[in-house]
Amino acid sequence: MTANLHIVVLAAGGSVRLGQPKQLVQLGGRPALHIVLTTASLIVGHAVTVVVGAHARELTHLLSHTTASVVVNRHWEEGLASSLRCGVNSLPGTCDAVLILLGDQVMVTSDDLKRLVSAWHTSRESVAAATYERHVGVPAIFPRSCFADLAALRGDQGARGIIERNRDRLVRVPMPNAAIDLDTPEQLAALTERFAAGARA
Repeated sequence: MTANLHIVVLAAGGSVRLGQPKQLVQLGGRPALHIVLTTASLIVGHAVTVVVGAHARELTHLLSHTTASVVVNRHWEEGLASSLRCGVNSLPGTCDAVLILLGDQVMVTSDDLKRLVSAWHTSRESVAAATYERHVGVPAIFPRSCFADLAALRGDQGARGIIERNRDRLVRVPMPNAAIDLDTPEQLAALTERFAAGARA
């Protein structure tokens, strides 16, 4: 929808609770990460970067047939902050804003992201973030003015703290699909059933 918006997909985690790489699990006959990338590419075309870490070799091979750029986070065990730093530091100089998306947010649709982008367009210096289950979080769009803060994150903190610090310029976009996780075997079983039943349009 805009050439100056870039999407960074965070897919570096070790999937400890699931017991297998969540990025590679099959849902409806497709790897979970491919589902997320397809959604992202419908919004920004080739302007997608995937941050991998654990299972980097397998994921790089998986992504070799896509148009996404791949960045390897060698410090992925530090947590989300290290992946956010890698993603932000890889952005092109012409980038006006970055949309942060998690590699397991398989139920977030292109329509969800289009609504997020439209909300950001109303005030491009604002942060546009998804709201779900009384939380505000990712997917979220951060303008260039937030890039330094994102790159300064440390430890296992994600972008939520930066969203909180920008409450005075925050646009909230209801997005129930963002609450659906792929972290445990039980969640995987539920998602497998949903995809098998054609729950995702």
